Amino acid sequence: MSSFSHRIQTRYYAPPSAVHGDRLVLPPEEAHHALRVLRAAAGQEIEVVDGEGGWYRVRLDEADRRTAAGTILERRREVGEPDYSLTVGLAMLKNPSRYETFLEKATELGVTAVLPLQTARTQKARLKTARAQNILVSAMKQCGRSRQVHLSDVVDFTDVIAANTAGLKVICHEAGPLEDNLSALLAREPSLPRHILLLVGPEGGFSDDEVAAAQRAGFQVASLGPRRLRAETAALTAVAAIMLSAATT
Repeated sequence: MSSFSHRIQTRYYAPPSAVHGDRLVLPPEEAHHALRVLRAAAGQEIEVVDGEGGWYRVRLDEADRRTAAGTILERRREVGEPDYSLTVGLAMLKNPSRYETFLEKATELGVTAVLPLQTARTQKARLKTARAQNILVSAMKQCGRSRQVHLSDVVDFTDVIAANTAGLKVICHEAGPLEDNLSALLAREPSLPRHILLLVGPEGGFSDDEVAAAQRAGFQVASLGPRRLRAETAALTAVAAIMLSAATT
Protein backbone atom coordinates (compact mmCIF):
# COMPACT_ATOMS: atom_id res chain seq x y z
CA MET A 1 0.00 0.00 0.00
CA SER A 2 1.37 3.39 -0.93
CA SER A 3 2.03 6.16 1.54
CA PHE A 4 -0.68 8.16 -0.21
CA SER A 5 -3.24 5.46 0.58
CA HIS A 6 -2.26 5.73 4.24
CA ARG A 7 -2.82 9.49 4.22
CA ILE A 8 -6.26 9.35 2.60
CA GLN A 9 -9.04 8.70 5.10
CA THR A 10 -12.10 9.49 2.94
CA ARG A 11 -12.85 8.50 -0.63
CA TYR A 12 -15.28 10.27 -2.92
CA TYR A 13 -17.41 9.04 -5.78
CA ALA A 14 -17.74 10.62 -9.20
CA PRO A 15 -19.09 8.83 -12.29
CA PRO A 16 -16.89 8.60 -15.42
CA SER A 17 -18.87 11.49 -16.93
CA ALA A 18 -17.37 13.75 -14.24
CA VAL A 19 -13.91 13.30 -15.76
CA HIS A 20 -12.96 15.79 -18.47
CA GLY A 21 -9.41 15.17 -19.59
CA ASP A 22 -7.27 15.88 -16.54
CA ARG A 23 -10.07 17.65 -14.70
CA LEU A 24 -12.58 16.01 -12.36
CA VAL A 25 -15.69 17.65 -10.91
CA LEU A 26 -17.36 16.05 -7.88
CA PRO A 27 -21.14 15.56 -8.07
CA PRO A 28 -23.12 18.05 -5.91
CA GLU A 29 -23.77 15.65 -3.02
CA GLU A 30 -20.11 14.60 -2.89
CA ALA A 31 -18.98 18.21 -3.16
CA HIS A 32 -21.24 19.13 -0.25
CA HIS A 33 -19.78 16.33 1.85
CA ALA A 34 -16.23 17.36 0.98
CA LEU A 35 -16.69 21.09 1.50
CA ARG A 36 -19.29 21.46 4.22
CA VAL A 37 -18.76 18.30 6.28
CA LEU A 38 -15.05 17.52 5.90
CA ARG A 39 -13.94 21.11 5.22
CA ALA A 40 -11.85 20.26 2.19
CA ALA A 41 -9.96 23.23 0.76
CA ALA A 42 -8.15 24.20 -2.42
CA GLY A 43 -4.73 22.59 -2.63
CA GLN A 44 -5.82 19.46 -0.77
CA GLU A 45 -5.46 16.07 -2.43
CA ILE A 46 -8.39 13.69 -2.43
CA GLU A 47 -9.06 10.16 -3.69
CA VAL A 48 -11.97 9.54 -6.07
CA VAL A 49 -13.44 6.35 -7.53
CA ASP A 50 -15.85 6.20 -10.46
CA GLY A 51 -17.66 2.91 -9.78
CA GLU A 52 -16.44 1.42 -13.05
CA GLY A 53 -12.92 0.51 -11.99
CA GLY A 54 -11.36 3.96 -12.19
CA TRP A 55 -9.36 5.44 -9.31
CA TYR A 56 -8.03 9.03 -9.28
CA ARG A 57 -5.77 11.12 -7.08
CA VAL A 58 -7.01 14.68 -7.43
CA ARG A 59 -5.68 18.03 -6.24
CA LEU A 60 -8.55 20.37 -5.52
CA ASP A 61 -8.17 23.62 -7.46
CA GLU A 62 -11.70 24.87 -6.92
CA ALA A 63 -13.40 24.49 -3.55
CA ASP A 64 -16.17 26.98 -2.91
CA ARG A 65 -19.63 26.68 -1.39
CA ARG A 66 -21.06 24.63 -4.25
CA THR A 67 -18.22 23.29 -6.38
CA ALA A 68 -15.36 20.91 -5.72
CA ALA A 69 -13.16 20.29 -8.74
CA GLY A 70 -9.52 19.67 -9.41
CA THR A 71 -6.67 18.29 -11.45
CA ILE A 72 -6.10 14.56 -11.80
CA LEU A 73 -2.56 13.80 -10.65
CA GLU A 74 -2.69 10.00 -10.88
CA ARG A 75 -4.94 7.36 -12.40
CA ARG A 76 -5.23 3.65 -11.63
CA ARG A 77 -7.54 0.82 -12.62
CA GLU A 78 -9.32 -1.86 -10.58
CA VAL A 79 -8.02 -0.67 -7.22
CA GLY A 80 -9.33 -2.93 -4.47
CA GLU A 81 -10.90 -5.40 -6.90
CA PRO A 82 -10.52 -9.20 -6.75
CA ASP A 83 -9.09 -11.08 -9.73
CA TYR A 84 -12.25 -13.18 -10.08
CA SER A 85 -15.86 -12.33 -10.90
CA LEU A 86 -18.48 -13.46 -8.38
CA THR A 87 -22.18 -13.13 -9.10
CA VAL A 88 -24.54 -13.90 -6.23
CA GLY A 89 -28.17 -14.74 -6.85
CA LEU A 90 -29.92 -14.17 -3.53
CA ALA A 91 -33.68 -14.62 -3.38
CA MET A 92 -35.74 -11.62 -2.42
CA LEU A 93 -36.37 -11.48 1.34
CA LYS A 94 -39.48 -10.52 3.25
CA ASN A 95 -37.53 -7.90 5.22
CA PRO A 96 -35.86 -5.45 2.76
CA SER A 97 -33.44 -4.20 5.42
CA ARG A 98 -31.84 -7.64 5.56
CA TYR A 99 -31.25 -7.50 1.82
CA GLU A 100 -29.73 -4.05 2.20
CA THR A 101 -27.36 -5.41 4.85
CA PHE A 102 -26.34 -8.13 2.42
CA LEU A 103 -25.63 -5.56 -0.31
CA GLU A 104 -23.33 -3.58 1.97
CA LYS A 105 -21.39 -6.59 3.20
CA ALA A 106 -21.26 -8.21 -0.23
CA THR A 107 -19.48 -5.10 -1.49
CA GLU A 108 -16.90 -5.40 1.28
CA LEU A 109 -16.35 -9.08 0.48
CA GLY A 110 -15.68 -8.52 -3.23
CA VAL A 111 -18.94 -9.52 -4.94
CA THR A 112 -19.16 -8.37 -8.55
CA ALA A 113 -22.90 -8.53 -9.18
CA VAL A 114 -26.11 -9.34 -7.31
CA LEU A 115 -29.18 -10.95 -8.85
CA PRO A 116 -32.34 -10.60 -6.72
CA LEU A 117 -34.11 -13.90 -7.39
CA GLN A 118 -37.77 -14.75 -7.72
CA THR A 119 -38.08 -18.35 -6.53
CA ALA A 120 -40.86 -20.79 -5.69
CA ARG A 121 -40.78 -19.74 -2.03
CA THR A 122 -40.03 -16.03 -2.47
CA GLN A 123 -42.51 -13.84 -0.65
CA LYS A 124 -43.64 -10.55 -2.12
CA ALA A 125 -40.99 -7.94 -1.43
CA ARG A 126 -39.25 -5.11 -3.18
CA LEU A 127 -36.06 -3.15 -2.90
CA LYS A 128 -35.98 0.62 -3.03
CA THR A 129 -33.66 0.99 -5.99
CA ALA A 130 -32.30 4.46 -5.22
CA ARG A 131 -31.64 3.54 -1.60
CA ALA A 132 -29.94 0.29 -2.63
CA GLN A 133 -27.68 2.12 -5.08
CA ASN A 134 -26.70 4.64 -2.40
CA ILE A 135 -25.79 1.76 -0.09
CA LEU A 136 -23.62 0.22 -2.79
CA VAL A 137 -21.80 3.48 -3.49
CA SER A 138 -21.17 4.16 0.21
CA ALA A 139 -19.90 0.63 0.78
CA MET A 140 -17.61 0.85 -2.25
CA LYS A 141 -16.02 4.04 -0.95
CA GLN A 142 -15.72 2.74 2.60
CA CYS A 143 -14.01 -0.54 1.78
CA GLY A 144 -11.53 0.76 -0.80
CA ARG A 145 -13.00 -0.64 -4.01
CA SER A 146 -13.17 1.20 -7.31
CA ARG A 147 -15.98 -0.78 -8.94
CA GLN A 148 -19.57 -0.64 -7.74
CA VAL A 149 -21.45 -3.90 -7.34
CA HIS A 150 -23.94 -4.30 -10.18
CA LEU A 151 -27.49 -4.81 -8.91
CA SER A 152 -29.87 -6.24 -11.48
CA ASP A 153 -33.63 -6.11 -11.59
CA VAL A 154 -35.46 -9.06 -10.04
CA VAL A 155 -34.91 -12.15 -12.20
CA ASP A 156 -36.63 -15.51 -12.25
CA PHE A 157 -34.68 -18.46 -10.87
CA THR A 158 -35.36 -20.56 -13.98
CA ASP A 159 -33.98 -17.86 -16.26
CA VAL A 160 -30.78 -17.59 -14.24
CA ILE A 161 -29.96 -21.29 -14.27
CA ALA A 162 -30.76 -21.54 -17.98
CA ALA A 163 -28.69 -18.59 -19.12
CA ASN A 164 -25.53 -18.48 -17.02
CA THR A 165 -22.25 -19.95 -18.24
CA ALA A 166 -19.99 -19.28 -15.25
CA GLY A 167 -16.97 -21.51 -14.77
CA LEU A 168 -18.15 -22.57 -11.31
CA LYS A 169 -21.87 -22.73 -10.53
CA VAL A 170 -22.97 -23.46 -6.96
CA ILE A 171 -26.39 -23.67 -5.35
CA CYS A 172 -26.48 -23.62 -1.56
CA HIS A 173 -28.94 -26.05 -0.04
CA GLU A 174 -29.35 -26.83 3.64
CA ALA A 175 -30.47 -30.40 2.92
CA GLY A 176 -27.19 -31.23 1.19
CA PRO A 177 -24.79 -33.70 2.82
CA LEU A 178 -22.48 -31.99 5.32
CA GLU A 179 -19.44 -33.55 3.66
CA ASP A 180 -20.40 -31.69 0.47
CA ASN A 181 -19.91 -28.31 2.10
CA LEU A 182 -18.73 -25.29 0.17
CA SER A 183 -15.22 -25.36 1.63
CA ALA A 184 -14.76 -28.97 0.50
CA LEU A 185 -16.11 -28.14 -2.94
CA LEU A 186 -13.70 -25.23 -3.32
CA ALA A 187 -10.79 -27.36 -2.10
CA ARG A 188 -11.44 -29.82 -4.93
CA GLU A 189 -10.99 -27.08 -7.52
CA PRO A 190 -7.40 -27.03 -8.88
CA SER A 191 -7.68 -23.25 -8.98
CA LEU A 192 -10.50 -20.82 -8.36
CA PRO A 193 -12.39 -20.18 -11.63
CA ARG A 194 -12.43 -16.59 -12.81
CA HIS A 195 -16.24 -16.56 -13.13
CA ILE A 196 -18.41 -17.90 -10.31
CA LEU A 197 -22.17 -17.97 -9.83
CA LEU A 198 -23.52 -18.62 -6.35
CA LEU A 199 -27.25 -19.10 -5.62
CA VAL A 200 -28.87 -18.76 -2.20
CA GLY A 201 -32.55 -19.25 -1.54
CA PRO A 202 -35.14 -17.30 0.46
CA GLU A 203 -36.61 -18.00 3.87
CA GLY A 204 -37.39 -21.72 3.61
CA GLY A 205 -34.68 -22.35 1.03
CA PHE A 206 -34.97 -23.64 -2.51
CA SER A 207 -37.55 -26.27 -3.35
CA ASP A 208 -36.37 -29.77 -4.21
CA ASP A 209 -37.51 -29.20 -7.80
CA GLU A 210 -35.38 -26.05 -8.03
CA VAL A 211 -32.32 -27.84 -6.70
CA ALA A 212 -32.83 -30.69 -9.17
CA ALA A 213 -33.26 -28.24 -12.06
CA ALA A 214 -30.07 -26.43 -11.05
CA GLN A 215 -28.16 -29.72 -10.97
CA ARG A 216 -29.35 -30.53 -14.46
CA ALA A 217 -28.05 -27.12 -15.52
CA GLY A 218 -24.56 -27.92 -14.18
CA PHE A 219 -24.75 -26.48 -10.68
CA GLN A 220 -23.01 -28.18 -7.78
CA VAL A 221 -24.98 -28.45 -4.53
CA ALA A 222 -23.17 -27.20 -1.43
CA SER A 223 -24.01 -27.29 2.26
CA LEU A 224 -22.99 -24.47 4.58
CA GLY A 225 -22.86 -26.52 7.77
CA PRO A 226 -25.11 -28.14 10.37
CA ARG A 227 -27.06 -25.05 11.48
CA ARG A 228 -29.90 -23.28 9.73
CA LEU A 229 -28.76 -19.83 8.65
CA ARG A 230 -30.80 -16.82 7.67
CA ALA A 231 -30.70 -16.31 3.93
CA GLU A 232 -28.48 -13.22 4.05
CA THR A 233 -26.15 -14.90 6.56
CA ALA A 234 -25.88 -17.96 4.31
CA ALA A 235 -25.03 -15.78 1.32
CA LEU A 236 -22.35 -13.85 3.20
CA THR A 237 -20.89 -17.04 4.66
CA ALA A 238 -20.55 -18.50 1.17
CA VAL A 239 -19.07 -15.30 -0.26
CA ALA A 240 -16.51 -15.14 2.55
CA ALA A 241 -15.53 -18.76 1.92
CA ILE A 242 -14.89 -17.95 -1.74
CA MET A 243 -12.89 -14.83 -0.86
CA LEU A 244 -10.69 -16.77 1.56
CA SER A 245 -10.25 -19.60 -0.94
CA ALA A 246 -9.05 -17.09 -3.51
CA ALA A 247 -6.56 -15.70 -1.02
CA THR A 248 -4.95 -19.12 -0.51
CA THR A 249 -4.80 -20.33 -4.13
